[in-house]
Amino acid sequence: MMPDGGEDERMRVMVLVKATADSEAGTMPSTELLGAMGRYNEELMKAGILLSGEGLHPSSQGKRVAFDGPGREVIDGPFAATGELVAGFWIWRVKDMEEAVAWAKRCPNPMPGPSEIEIRPIFEMEDFGAAMTPELAEQEDRLRDRISGG
Repeated sequence: MMPDGGEDERMRVMVLVKATADSEAGTMPSTELLGAMGRYNEELMKAGILLSGEGLHPSSQGKRVAFDGPGREVIDGPFAATGELVAGFWIWRVKDMEEAVAWAKRCPNPMPGPSEIEIRPIFEMEDFGAAMTPELAEQEDRLRDRISGG
């Protein structure tokens, strides 16, 4: 991180839109909600916060891969515990968690009824301390460059 207050001091967060019974049933958002979300995403982009974001199909269209040592089991959706599932996400770059919360509070309600948004910091390489060797850091940088098209 840069001590001069440069952009590298900002943190990335994943903002998770929690699933509801409606989203798991495949209920699509209204035209009004799509418009409100579009305007909100434009505000995020103009503020330099939005890195990416997408909505997700219901878990009935998903799969899970469960790991137990060398064993792998594929589990078909739908998955139970709707409140623990994710219906969509954003990745934001913000100053701190307070800024992320402030932006989340400005979000239109993403669902027709009660809903929740969860905000989680994303690990950065320096968070791994000595376990992140220079060789592993180089490998990570190469991967990120390739993913971003650099």
